[in-house]
Order: sequence, then C-alpha cells, then structure tokens
Amino acid sequence: MRIGELALLTETSARSLRYYESEGLITPHREANGYRDYDPYLVERVLQIRGLLDAGLPTRIIKQVLPCLDAPRAIHFADATPEMIATLEREGEKMTRRIDCLTRNRDAIGEYLKVVKSMA
Repeated sequence: MRIGELALLTETSARSLRYYESEGLITPHREANGYRDYDPYLVERVLQIRGLLDAGLPTRIIKQVLPCLDAPRAIHFADATPEMIATLEREGEKMTRRIDCLTRNRDAIGEYLKVVKSMA
C-alpha cells in the first residue's frame, strides 16, 4: 500500500510515517520507481508506535521495545542500559496510573449513563 493509504488507515500524517521510517521504527519496501510500498502488517505497527508515543516513550526507547511486540518475540538485551531500564520502569508506572484513571472515568461514565437511561 502507498503512504497515503497507511496514513488514512492509521490516522497518522504522511510526515509522521516518514519520520517513523527515518527513526528505523518502520521499514517500507521501495518499488522500482522509488515509491514506498507499505506491508499491511505496518498498520498495527504504526498504531503500536503511536500508542507508545502517546504514553510518553521516546522513539529511541520505542525502537528497542518494538521487537517485544512481535510474534515470535525477538528481544535483544545488549542495548539494555541502566538508563533504559529506569526509563521503562518509570513509563510503566505512568501507564499504570493512566490506566487506573481511565478505568475510573469509564466506570463513572457508565454509572452516569445508567442513571440517565433509567430516567428516560
């Protein structure tokens, strides 16, 4: 698929997709005419990248974490510095707090809807 289709499917700008490519997060094939050709599996990969960016992880850490999201997993420990481990622990804790907050908000909205629907 072309960059425009991947952008549409992932709600990601073509500029961001080119940035992900420059950072080594995604790798499209190049056609004979030089156009990028994106494999369908990259739709999920781009969504994973966006989720990790939204969670606050920098691209240098995302690049190291992405193999852990593949099946089969390809985990390489050679690059696991103390800084990276500390960053991942902090980010994991932040994600847990965010999940807890989202869960509370979802439950509150559900309760509100139950009350509103019962009054209708």
